[in-house]
Order: sequence, then structure tokens, then C-alpha cells
Amino acid sequence: MKVALILLGATLLVLGALAAMQGVFVDGLQRSGRTFLAMMPILVVAFLLAGMAEALLPAGFVERWLSDAAGPRGHLVAWFAGALTPGGGLLGMPLAAGLLKAGAGVGVLVTYLTSMALLPLLRVPMEIGIYGGRLAALRIVASCLLPFAAGYTAQALVRLGRT
Repeated sequence: MKVALILLGATLLVLGALAAMQGVFVDGLQRSGRTFLAMMPILVVAFLLAGMAEALLPAGFVERWLSDAAGPRGHLVAWFAGALTPGGGLLGMPLAAGLLKAGAGVGVLVTYLTSMALLPLLRVPMEIGIYGGRLAALRIVASCLLPFAAGYTAQALVRLGRT
């Protein structure tokens, strides 16, 4: 978390300096403020949801259904949950962080996050409307196995790191 904060801070300093040199620093701050105010309610709800999920999920449930020891069942649950998560990363990333703290397996969470990114079911009608049913179906079918591959790969990498 500290490395990400340092990288983001360094990027902000560079962009802030560039904006100041071009005379758009204040405009950038105003735009940032508007974005912050628009996104804040969603972020508050997402973090509250993540905290409540972490607090409410009994350790036995997480171990049985969401740990790497749950095997294919855990990955399948994560695959469906990722496809059904509304709001994508705004909701899914804090939820995944809360589930990680509650004891969910890294492989299962990678399956969840990858499914959320590749298979959002709420986006399917828009895809069909924009580029047609055939291409939408091909994209979805081609993407169905990728979350499992990513999850099991992450699980194997964690195991390799432990040895």
C-alpha cells in the first residue's frame, strides 16, 4: 500500500508541475474537486459494504466457500460473484480487500477480480446493442475460462513463493 501511495504521489507531483507550467493548475484542482464530490457517495458505500461483509462473514463460511482450500467450488463461487458484481472495480475492489482480510484465498480473489473485469453481466445488453450478438457471444465465451486460469495461476504462484 505504501509503494502504491508513493507512486501515485510522485505521479501527482509531475502532473501538478506540468499543469502549473501550462497555467491550468487551478482548473485541474477544480476538476479534481468535482470528480471527488461525484464519486464520494459511491466510494463511501463501497467501503462500508466491504467492512460489513468482512464483519458479517463467519470464518467458517469463508474457509468453506472462499478459501483456496475450497478448491473448484471457491473459484466457481468467485466466478459467478465477479460476473454479478454491479459497479465493477468501484465496488469489487474494496469488497475483495475486505474478503482478503476475512480469510478468502488469493487464488479465489483473483478469479473474482478477473471475472468482474471480463464478464460483467450488466454490460452484456449494451455490448449486444453496440456490436451485435455474435461478437458479444464470442467475447463472453472466450472470456469465460480466463478468470479460472488467472485464479489458479495466482494460487500456484503463492504456493511457489512459500517454498
